[in-house]
Amino acid sequence: MLVLQDWLLFYEKNYPCIGKLIGRFYEEDGEPTPALVLAEATMAQGVAAREEEKQRRRQFPACNSEWSSGSPGRFWCSRQSGGVPRDWTGVPRKLYRPGEKQPRCVCVRTRGPPTGLMGLPHSDRGDLDDPSLREYPDCPPLASSC
Repeated sequence: MLVLQDWLLFYEKNYPCIGKLIGRFYEEDGEPTPALVLAEATMAQGVAAREEEKQRRRQFPACNSEWSSGSPGRFWCSRQSGGVPRDWTGVPRKLYRPGEKQPRCVCVRTRGPPTGLMGLPHSDRGDLDDPSLREYPDCPPLASSC
């Protein structure tokens, strides 16, 4: 539905509206049908989900990684990793998300309040205590590279 909405926004921006097609989405008098109302509600849910995902990627940007034959590979965090510029480096962690088969490597803030708890008492550990995160085995807890 998000692809459909993006297409719709493109056409609304670039082409003048010359009418409505009577049928599934519009009645003869131009009023929306229940199918259009449902489609618009579904698009709104998709937009909200997309924004939540953007926020999650700002909170937990992807790690940098490198692999080579004969090497176990390496994950590391920088102020630009995951394509998300920020003022912190973070540490690599495995992020487990419902419905995903494998965890992904993300960079996690190690200082300040947890996301969503700004202004409340906190332990100054950033997002390290998020229950969906796990440390990498044999990696020091505050190392920026594993």
